Amino acid sequence: MLADALEHLVRGVVDHPDDVSVRDKQLRRGSILEVRVHPDDLGKVIGRGGRTASAFRTVVSALAGREGARIDFVDVDRAPRR
Repeated sequence: MLADALEHLVRGVVDHPDDVSVRDKQLRRGSILEVRVHPDDLGKVIGRGGRTASAFRTVVSALAGREGARIDFVDVDRAPRR
């Protein structure tokens, strides 16, 4: 549910909504929502000074309630760490 809500919000902000994907990863410390967008849209998702990213985190934390959830905006241009 949280991943779907976040994906809907992010799609409304970006220029390439078909390239948006949100993956829910369950870890010991809780849930992490991994957001991947088109490389040209990364700046829009983060926003000036991180304001847009902070707003996304505020909305998702309100929806998550006690469970809590973290959001990670993944840079798809970088190679994965090993």
